[in-house]
Amino acid sequence: MELNVTVTLFLVAFISWLLVAVAKRKGASKGKLPPGPTPLPLIGNFLQIKSSETFKSLIKGYGVVFANGDRWKQQRRFSLTILRNFGMGKKSIEQRIQEEAQFLLEEFQKTSEKPFDPLFFLSRAVSNVICSIVFGDRFDYEDKEFLALMKIMNDSFREMSTAWAQFYDIYASFLKYFPGPHTKIYDLLEDMRLFVAKRVKKNQETLDLNSPRDFIDCFLIQMEKEKDNPASEFNVKNLELTTLNLFFAGTETVSSTLRYGFLLLMKYPEVQAKVHEEIDRVIGQARVPNIEDRNQMPYMDAVIHEVQRVSDLIPMGVPHAVTCDTEFRGYVIPKGTEVYPMLSTVLHDPTKFKNPNSFNPENFLDASGRFKKNEAFMPFSAGKRICLGEALARMELFLFFTTILQRFRLKPLVAPRDIDLAPQESGFANIPPLYKLSVVPR
Repeated sequence: MELNVTVTLFLVAFISWLLVAVAKRKGASKGKLPPGPTPLPLIGNFLQIKSSETFKSLIKGYGVVFANGDRWKQQRRFSLTILRNFGMGKKSIEQRIQEEAQFLLEEFQKTSEKPFDPLFFLSRAVSNVICSIVFGDRFDYEDKEFLALMKIMNDSFREMSTAWAQFYDIYASFLKYFPGPHTKIYDLLEDMRLFVAKRVKKNQETLDLNSPRDFIDCFLIQMEKEKDNPASEFNVKNLELTTLNLFFAGTETVSSTLRYGFLLLMKYPEVQAKVHEEIDRVIGQARVPNIEDRNQMPYMDAVIHEVQRVSDLIPMGVPHAVTCDTEFRGYVIPKGTEVYPMLSTVLHDPTKFKNPNSFNPENFLDASGRFKKNEAFMPFSAGKRICLGEALARMELFLFFTTILQRFRLKPLVAPRDIDLAPQESGFANIPPLYKLSVVPR
């Protein structure tokens, strides 16, 4: 009897609290905040999106990707300048990608047409391109530390998108005091930060202020220049986390897109056949593909765009806080509110793409077969917070895809109709499913 009374009192108190919370929300938001979902009994706003607490616990607003305000401005401006100085969008980085693509071809050749998982083949190749900028050199594919780092990076990218990660993001204020699978992401990210910290220390010990070797050196030199400026954001914390941002994003985004691309080309062999025909007609087999070939290869360009659109790698984009009270369409978004660009809704907009949930390169071709831009294509986000590595990523995708398909045919282990495109995990990112394939020399 007492138990029933206790339960009844709890339910009355809970429902009363819920009604008060709803009333306050409606009163506070009327005419100001944009409309949003009303909290549900027991689970509250569990189905709403919250920022990734796993990032916050490690990054704490430092770096370039998740920073806001003046810190973001300083870090982005500097990072973009250094990336360009080290060749982003220029011939020098194109040659670096071409060189890495040849190393990858050698690894593919060693498989002798036997089935293999492309995950670490692709992540090592892509990672070496950004490594040459941030660390000043590439890693050997058999380097044990490099292989371990690739596994940590892949695991963390996947863990960020698991159900546990989403659950932790909702109840972080409570769960952070308890052990469990939700702590795994922090440990993985911290391992990567420690790797970067070790590289920073190594650079500090051998730094030549007049001869920077890589991104880390350039940052250390800037730190020295601004050591007496109290408003400077050039410190070791920002160095470690900006480097980690570039290293992580420069590896996982492109390599995951390549993995999804391989899967789509195997599921749609007629598309792969058209790509092979265009490569043979424009480039042939006698020379290495270069970025200038893209202008003569509208079909390949369309395929890559469609791979990016369909894979929808970062569906919600990266959250950023508004820096002041912002009026938008009659509403007021308060300073500090985190805003998600929801890239997935644009990439699958039925008014911009015919059959938006299907893979169709024709979305980026006109009636004459020429490449056609589409304003709804924004996998790199848009505006001032657009991905600062967009130019590098676009160059990598074209050169890696074209170089591989010039030399090999991608062969699935099952019938094309049986290839499952469903992501391994879907949360912060859409993680490509695990699969194996064979590469057959052409």
